[in-house]
Amino acid sequence: MAAVQTSTEKGLNRLAIVAVLVVTMIFLAPIYWIASTAFKPRNLATTIPPTVVFTPEISPFVKLFTKRSQLRAPPTAEEYEAAPWWERLVFDGGEKVVRSGRGEVQWSGYPSRFMNSLIIAITSTVLAVGMGTLTAYGFSRFKVKGEGDLLFFILSTRMLPPVVVAIPMFLMYRAVGLNDTHWGLIILYTAFNLSFSVWLMKGFIDEIPKEYEEAALVDGYTRMEAFFKIVLPEAATGIAATAVFCFITAWNEYAFALIMTNRRAQTAPPFIPSQVGSGLPDWTVIASGTFLFLLPVAIFTFLLRNHLLRGMSFGAIRK
Repeated sequence: MAAVQTSTEKGLNRLAIVAVLVVTMIFLAPIYWIASTAFKPRNLATTIPPTVVFTPEISPFVKLFTKRSQLRAPPTAEEYEAAPWWERLVFDGGEKVVRSGRGEVQWSGYPSRFMNSLIIAITSTVLAVGMGTLTAYGFSRFKVKGEGDLLFFILSTRMLPPVVVAIPMFLMYRAVGLNDTHWGLIILYTAFNLSFSVWLMKGFIDEIPKEYEEAALVDGYTRMEAFFKIVLPEAATGIAATAVFCFITAWNEYAFALIMTNRRAQTAPPFIPSQVGSGLPDWTVIASGTFLFLLPVAIFTFLLRNHLLRGMSFGAIRK
């Protein structure tokens, strides 16, 4: 009987491993597709059946960072030889790099949009996690009248899809001059992430025994000293997990960034689809922009990966 059970368990384990591998491949397939397309020549990006084996090239990244126009006539041999190596890659694709009257290369708007995404996502994450931690500490450690109603009200700010409030927010921002500004998006993303931060951090702080702080208060610590020296170190895992989720939300947000910004504070998500090239859409350029856009959030999540499991297991669902 034991041998039969052991054989059944091994079979179930193998089936579970196969299921995990299949699910992993399904989730990684779009990432592989984006990454491979980012290094493909333009003529291989939309072939049917798809081209799997090819010689990688970086011309899509050159096109991503430069302004281009369609070649009306092939460049002369002298022009081709005088051009930098990276500009020859654009020539080979039937386009040319746009230059100013003084011969300076005209760069695209992708680097500035990428920096806008970094500034807005990092700042809004710091603000949301900071204010959320302080608010969660107050709800966790003190008796607040109407605590349940207040927590529900905080949570209710996430019940509407962003697109529902986008137009009212646009009109309000236009009235106060916050359209197309960094602070406009930072405030918006902070408010949107704050409810999630409060609920998740409250769950973590509830797990920290109050006796730690009481002992610190007896030793002469003030309430704020106990918070910074006792509670924050114990809640570091929760803070890291909350920061990851808030950063991902702010980094990937599209609807508000599309409606609230135009040029000065525009982030990468609404800018990348606009890089369709001249003539037919250049999917390699879009893929290269998307590939670079994936890297910061992937690196940030990888560095804090040890905190994510606990962050998903504990937190806001507790009360």
